[in-house]
Amino acid sequence: MKTSVFCGFAFAAVVAFAVSAHEGHEKAKAVKAKAETISASEIKWGPVPPALPPGAQIAVLHGDPFKKQVFALRLKMPDGYKIGTHWHTQDEQLTILSGTFMLAMGDSGAEPHALEAGAYHFLPGKMRHSASAKGEVVLEMHGMGPFDIHYVNPADDPSKGAAAAK
Repeated sequence: MKTSVFCGFAFAAVVAFAVSAHEGHEKAKAVKAKAETISASEIKWGPVPPALPPGAQIAVLHGDPFKKQVFALRLKMPDGYKIGTHWHTQDEQLTILSGTFMLAMGDSGAEPHALEAGAYHFLPGKMRHSASAKGEVVLEMHGMGPFDIHYVNPADDPSKGAAAAK
């Protein structure tokens, strides 16, 4: 009798947990579906994370690039800004909003091609590339997080240089 009562309570607890988890999941889905609008004057720019060379600014428009979710961000790079040869685990989509974004595919030494304002570029995950800015460049990036960056040459990784300088 004690076993069947325990099993009954255990089954009820499992069912209650499953219903609660389902309701929580449905609420989370409803939150994710919220429409968002950000005017240009409301965009909040800040410094780039340590994995990117200092001097550029970033604005996260949607989601969290460091979590497993869809995100959108903008990157503002000053003239001459360079990002050494690297790759990302996930695909990324780039739209150039202003300036000339120089993108070189493959390893160091590859000939860069110019992406002018209005250009779009899809980069498959794990594809090696490097980038630089000709004039001030603003680009918008869309992708699925978590965003990561893996430098081919460890000396190009600014987060390693910052750690070594401390």
